[in-house]
Amino acid sequence: MKEENKEFFLECEKHWVFWSLIVVGGFYGAYAFCVRGGVFCNAQTANVVLLSMAIGSHDWERALYLLVPISAYLGGAVLSEILGKKVKQFRRLRWDTILVGLEIPMCIFLGLLPASMPDQICQVTLNFVCSMQFNTFRQNEGIPMATTFVTNHIRQTGSNLVKAVRDRDERASLRWKMHFSMILFFLGGGIISTILCNGFGVRAIFGAVPILLYTFVRLCIADRTYERGLLDRVPRGH
Repeated sequence: MKEENKEFFLECEKHWVFWSLIVVGGFYGAYAFCVRGGVFCNAQTANVVLLSMAIGSHDWERALYLLVPISAYLGGAVLSEILGKKVKQFRRLRWDTILVGLEIPMCIFLGLLPASMPDQICQVTLNFVCSMQFNTFRQNEGIPMATTFVTNHIRQTGSNLVKAVRDRDERASLRWKMHFSMILFFLGGGIISTILCNGFGVRAIFGAVPILLYTFVRLCIADRTYERGLLDRVPRGH
């Protein structure tokens, strides 16, 4: 009876998917900072702060420069929202699955890009992809989560830890553990990326490909077999 009442989640909403993707998110962040210009591409808060500073200092050239990554991030969110609806009509694969698949050739492209090429090519590409991933994968088995940065995971870990201890709240206990696990997996991705960057330079991003490939294959299997009849079902948070 307990198993029958267990809440159902699509494969793209499960813990293992979010753990895999946040490892990749940490990987992207360390990669861009280590070998592609010393910037963070996973989120845009810092860029918006720098934009406000540039405008306040009347540094219009700098302001225009910063609008590029911000616009790329905005464009990624817009495109993922449009494609998510379009892909659904074909009833072959989920947009979630296709997005992970698209990240594989993107990583290969960036890894093959000579170090002499402008870092902005890599930065904008990662801005775009991280935005699409953030907008697509929204809830980890019913818990709102991000796979490209950890600010909210840190806050939720602290908040839910207090509730779990003070109120003996089982739901809060589960939430702080899940958010804390996301922080650890992000950290692990960054560590692996840094080690590979120190040894292989711009080619280090190839290290993200096996994780993405594994995730893509498993999601494809779900879409084409045991979840084939659920392609119309919308993941939570959308």
